[in-house]
Amino acid sequence: MSPIPANGIPPKMTAHHVNVFYGDKQAINDVSIDIPLDQVTALIGPSGCGKSTFLRTLNRMNDTIPIARTQGDIRLDGEDIYAPDMDVVQLRARVGMVFQKPNPFPKTIYENVAYGPRIHGLASGRTQMDAIVEQSLRRAGLWDEVKDRLSDSGTALSGGQQQRLCIARAIAVDPEVILMDEPCSALDPIATAKIEGLIHELKGRYAIVIVTHNMQQAARVSQRTAFFHLGQLIETGATSDIFTNPRQERTKDYITGRYG
Repeated sequence: MSPIPANGIPPKMTAHHVNVFYGDKQAINDVSIDIPLDQVTALIGPSGCGKSTFLRTLNRMNDTIPIARTQGDIRLDGEDIYAPDMDVVQLRARVGMVFQKPNPFPKTIYENVAYGPRIHGLASGRTQMDAIVEQSLRRAGLWDEVKDRLSDSGTALSGGQQQRLCIARAIAVDPEVILMDEPCSALDPIATAKIEGLIHELKGRYAIVIVTHNMQQAARVSQRTAFFHLGQLIETGATSDIFTNPRQERTKDYITGRYG
């Protein structure tokens, strides 16, 4: 078990000695990290270093790739998420995911948000569902922009609005962890600023893990940063330490722009 950190709060998720293979190719090599409860953890590193692959181990999204194989121990509140009796649908409700490219369903804005609560039986009727949809859209900072057009298609929204709709969809099932895989890379600076503000708002409510190529973004939104290189976790620590006083030479070289 991981030691309990100084603040006395056990980590929300733990990963110990995680390896991921795509066929014969090893993509993640012996990664161990704790994900704290009420902080944003940023995963940074050059393209192809394994950040997104590792992120996808945390809600078993790699299971959807036939040649992918995961080894090691990953736990959510101490529960082994790779145990044979783990309900993967339930796991993905507890550990929600927002992807790089906004991917709303080809349904109305309302139905995009209501979909998860409906399949998980979280609402006992229309009034309760309406409340869940409104609360999720409010938390995602989207309610005021869409409240008069809930029956419009989610795909008719702008890119930034679509991404906030996807965040509303993720939080509608009341997850405990939110994984974000480069959530701003397809967005303009104004939409990016809104998503970053939203991450800041959501921080106290969920454990958040974000993969980003943008080091300035990692510095702005996260409290902890993990640097990946060639499938290995090189260094992890407080974001301020990683960016101003990294312990490892490879981290320093990446942060200062020697490669990337």
